[in-house]
Amino acid sequence: MSDLTTRLFDDQAAPCPDPFELFEAWYAEAQTAELNDPNAMVLATVGDNVMPDIRTVLMNGRDRQGFVFYTNLDSAKARELANNPLAALLFYWKSLRRQIRIRGNAVRVDDRQADTYFASRPRQSQIGAHASVQSQPLQSRQVLVERVKTLEEKFANGPVPRPANWSGFRIEPESFEFWQNGEFRLHDRVLITHGPKGWSRQRLNP
Repeated sequence: MSDLTTRLFDDQAAPCPDPFELFEAWYAEAQTAELNDPNAMVLATVGDNVMPDIRTVLMNGRDRQGFVFYTNLDSAKARELANNPLAALLFYWKSLRRQIRIRGNAVRVDDRQADTYFASRPRQSQIGAHASVQSQPLQSRQVLVERVKTLEEKFANGPVPRPANWSGFRIEPESFEFWQNGEFRLHDRVLITHGPKGWSRQRLNP
């Protein structure tokens, strides 16, 4: 257990641990322990009918402003965030028996950042971003395959440009909850929230 984690669960420790540094410590361990996609995160949004919606996406960037994922802007999640720019994230690392819940505001990344990330993707993924009319009905998989073939020919002699309707969102945290499994379901839970005086911590019942 890292020194940061020890401080997190020490009820006498002060000041409040930095939640971004805690995330980095836990994520570093997850990158070693998780066999597949330690950067997978569940994204929760709310539609205009007030019906919650969730799905798993990949964290493709992070800094002290927040956690970034990319998507088709016509997708269900992007349309929901456009109507209600509040979101929740969940990182769950089963092998470590840990999870981090994050809630905050969703903000579009700028075009330059979206361009840079899109250019770093594998070429076939770039073509796939053009081929998929995300979240819309699809008559058959063959229709999608044919679209990919057509686009491969279209872009055969040059780079694949970022689609105008493809970009990213940054979830800017207002709160983090760090959860660690305990015996007999007596788990450790610590909520760190941001207020006028900075970050503060509160232990929660399991």
